Amino acid sequence: MGASAWVPSSFGGEVRSSVDHRTTGSDVFASTTAEPDSTSPAGGPAHRVPQIPSGFAATAALPQEHVHTARALPAFESSFARFEALPPAPEPAGHVVDLETFEPPVEAMPAARPIGGGVASYYGRRFHGRQTANGERFDMHAMTAAHRTLPFGTLVEVTNPVTGKRVTVRINDRGPFHGGRVIDVSRAAATELGLIRRGHGHVELAVLDQ
Repeated sequence: MGASAWVPSSFGGEVRSSVDHRTTGSDVFASTTAEPDSTSPAGGPAHRVPQIPSGFAATAALPQEHVHTARALPAFESSFARFEALPPAPEPAGHVVDLETFEPPVEAMPAARPIGGGVASYYGRRFHGRQTANGERFDMHAMTAAHRTLPFGTLVEVTNPVTGKRVTVRINDRGPFHGGRVIDVSRAAATELGLIRRGHGHVELAVLDQ
């Protein structure tokens, strides 16, 4: 089957294009002759150039697809074999501590120096927020106490000999000044000692070394 058509020419005229197609499978054969054509409408030189049918041109414009299949490379995989086994652990240095046999040091309790005992009372809500003798604001929820002579900041261990309960309070106020009592503790300390119900009770005092 043959086909011819007029196409523009760079020489100022038109070119008659004729293609003879012989298809075998998917192959297309075109024969072209560069003979001048006297029937050119513009009168200029005409050359026969191939013209591809539209159906074949659309197919030929598509690039050929290539499918790449990943293949395992034995040499590449075998190069990681040396990393499968972990290297031996290094020997510990002399200053390294073995956590399996290490026993943390036990902090020694401060030495307690007994200073006698007596009746203890407590003060709470009515005095909460008031200024104490050392300038602080009294907090009934803190572990503090008032003593007549002990220096401010002294830590005192107060023990209820009946129940065995004990607390450590910090002196930040002066008192008590009535009833022959030896110490006034905060409400929080009195709760721990079990003095809330009666309001007072016998206690033993010991000053803690700091």
